[in-house]
Amino acid sequence: MSDTGRISGRASVPVSVPDSKTPATVTRSRVRRVYSHRRRHLPLWVELPLLLLVAFCAAVLLRTFVVQSFDIPSGSMENTLQIGDRVLVNKLVYNLREPQRGEVVVFKGTERWASELDQKPSDGFLAEAGRAVGNLVGIASPNEKDLIKRIIGIPGDKVKCCDAKGRVTVNGVPLNESDYVFENPPVAKYNADCQAREFPSLTVPEGHVFVMGDHRGNSKDSRCQGFVPIENFIGRAVNVVWPKSSWSALRIPDTFAKVPEPDGDPPQASTTGGGGDGSEVLPLLPMALLLRPRESLVDVVTRP
Repeated sequence: MSDTGRISGRASVPVSVPDSKTPATVTRSRVRRVYSHRRRHLPLWVELPLLLLVAFCAAVLLRTFVVQSFDIPSGSMENTLQIGDRVLVNKLVYNLREPQRGEVVVFKGTERWASELDQKPSDGFLAEAGRAVGNLVGIASPNEKDLIKRIIGIPGDKVKCCDAKGRVTVNGVPLNESDYVFENPPVAKYNADCQAREFPSLTVPEGHVFVMGDHRGNSKDSRCQGFVPIENFIGRAVNVVWPKSSWSALRIPDTFAKVPEPDGDPPQASTTGGGGDGSEVLPLLPMALLLRPRESLVDVVTRP
């Protein structure tokens, strides 16, 4: 090899030996050492409370604004909903669109709506604090004003029972409710206890809905307790998620598609985006699995 660093007898090819400790290599090595030094794990006694706090905050946010599950303790929505079923409630939907006939909704009853709680909640600061915390994560005792019913009439609708065949009519069109109504009471004159099928013609006021339970003979509802303000809605019940054997979407019955608008216009196409087939619940399922609330719906029923 000549003094110029070229191989003799062959084409001149420059030869260079890289220095293993160039400035760039040294810099990267130092960064790795510093980064590794800074990534020390937190002690378990610090990390575990932080993880629990993050999980608690996530559960509270999801339950408050997105989705919540409710237990059904009574029979006023049989056989659509059985005692002990758990339903998933979409709390966002009515911020995006108006309620529709046939939807099953969870709402807070007004002062006119009676409760069926056998025991009144205990008083005292500790009891109140416990209920407040439990309510945040969905494990509180039943709220006496959380109710579940099916929407029969929306603002402007004229609702009445009965026609010549004993059917409920909405804007003059009779509903075929055989698919979801259970134990309809006898056709009798209206009374204030919801023990008769018949009720006078009512026009649903703006901002309200007319609701009824599917178990008509065992439900106190708008027939005797008045309209429900839409602003009191908690959300739409979209799916039965427990027990597994009862898994099903809470569909809008086909009969409501035949009801004309209050002004006489023909029925409008559904704007639920397929919500009637349960698709509204699919994006919410991962969040529902994270939430394990035990809050029950206190529904309004008539004791035998």
